[in-house]
Formats: sequence, structure tokens, C-alpha cells
Amino acid sequence: MPNYMYIFRGGQNKSTLSPEELQVHVGKWMSWMDCLKEEGQLIEGLPFTGVGKTVTREVVTDGPYTEGQELVGGCFIMNASTLEEASQIAYNCPIMVEGGSVEVREILSVPELVEN
Repeated sequence: MPNYMYIFRGGQNKSTLSPEELQVHVGKWMSWMDCLKEEGQLIEGLPFTGVGKTVTREVVTDGPYTEGQELVGGCFIMNASTLEEASQIAYNCPIMVEGGSVEVREILSVPELVEN
């Protein structure tokens, strides 16, 4: 079964949440992740810090990234039969109701990459 990476962008600015709101927010993510684990779909889920760098040949841009569309909040490695199935699973992600997005990409193994 192929693996897919979910890359989470945008969504709610967590730094503006009260401790109670943050607990509710995290609870929604944990509930969704628990369901994915039970179904055998979630392999790994990793959050990112708000600080980082974007590197190109000419420029290194430092974070933190203040604009939501710039923020990559984390990634999941998922099991799914097809890209369509992986995309359908992403529709239930809590980030969707926060105005964020999920990029879904198939992960190729090195042998697959060399063969193509």
C-alpha cells in the first residue's frame, strides 16, 4: 500500500488562543489522529515549530512566519490505497474548518524513483 504525506498549511494562529481554547484545539487533532491510528491509516504525525528557514540559491528567509498561508504546521505520513482515498481522508482534518489546507503527496521509495 502506498504512503502519502500530508503537509498542513495555514489554519488558526495558536498563539492567540487561551489555554482553554488551545486544549480544545489540541483535543480535536488528537481525536482525529486516534481515529486514523485505529483505522491503520496514520503512520506518523509530526508538528513543526513556528521558527525555520526557507533556503533558495539567492536568499535565506528566516521565520517565524506570521502569515497563515506561509506557515507549514506539520506533516503526517499516511497509509492509503490511492491518492483519491488519501485526499478524501484529509477532508476531515481539523485544519479545514480553520481556513487551512492539506497538501497530499505520494511518497516514492528510492527504487521506484530510479525506475521512473
